Amino acid sequence: MKRAVKASPEHPVLIDKYLDGAVEVDVDAISDGVDVIVGGVMEHIEEAGIHSGDSACSLPPYSLNKDIVAEIKKQTKALARELNVIGLMNIQFAVKGNDIYILEVNPRASRTIPYVSKATGVPLAKLAAKAMLGKTLKELGLTTEKEIKHVAVKEAVFPFDRFSDVDTILGPEMKSTGEVMGIDEDFGIAYAKAQLSSNNRIPTSGKIVISVRDEDKDGICDIVKKLHAMGFEVIATRGTAEHLSGKGIEVEVINKVKEGRPHIVDLIKNKEVNFIINTVSDAQAQRDSFSIRHSALQYRVPCTTTVSGAKAVVNAIEMLRRKNISIKSIQEYHKS
Repeated sequence: MKRAVKASPEHPVLIDKYLDGAVEVDVDAISDGVDVIVGGVMEHIEEAGIHSGDSACSLPPYSLNKDIVAEIKKQTKALARELNVIGLMNIQFAVKGNDIYILEVNPRASRTIPYVSKATGVPLAKLAAKAMLGKTLKELGLTTEKEIKHVAVKEAVFPFDRFSDVDTILGPEMKSTGEVMGIDEDFGIAYAKAQLSSNNRIPTSGKIVISVRDEDKDGICDIVKKLHAMGFEVIATRGTAEHLSGKGIEVEVINKVKEGRPHIVDLIKNKEVNFIINTVSDAQAQRDSFSIRHSALQYRVPCTTTVSGAKAVVNAIEMLRRKNISIKSIQEYHKS
């Protein structure tokens, strides 16, 4: 902080409060200055703090309760009217417990507009352009929010195949270069479709390696129980394995790279791993575990770096084991 102030004494240093474990929510809305229609409420799958462009998200929200969603819509409309927005507006919220925080408000089109329009069948950009030219939403025939019966999951596409030395761990810096979308009546299958579209394979059997930071060890317990119930062989690094054992969950122990062989990277190179869950607590831990994520990328082993992402993957595995993926045209989804 002293160095920052000394380097730029004429510019303020802004300090934000960090919300640990909060759920981020994106909202796109359109206004004509009087009426406001919410185009879509999107729940991020990765927790708040991951760049919104790198986080997968679900439309409609898959875990938020109806009261929270209703309050978010209410706040969105109030902000649009107070700010005299004409056209499109994007708001990013964070939800922690029953508290709703506003992260930022942008009176413009966001990168999620094509996704929301594709998911709902409402041409938001076209309607917003006409609203900015003086048309009212009523004149444009947009008087109610489009409620969809399906689930649309957006997933980010990363260029790690071309930049193999870049760490795949997600954070506040955006690394993705594209997006895909999966649609289904069920969240788990929609998420699976999005993963397949972004060239991430979701295993339905095999071995899963887990190495997570201390803060995530309680959150990983239910995930491991579900994986055991589905017949997966779960392998964990010593600290993670000891925590799971203390909760009555037994797993096989594997060394970290610095602890000697055989270690995680050996398993990856021997093609003995089908999925990896790896979270880190600080810069040193990130450097120490880089070889895990780098090897996973090199040998095309799917890897998630958040517990929330791991929960979504387990959800998808459960659904993939129950039913096959079906395909329908986008027009069929819009009609339903």
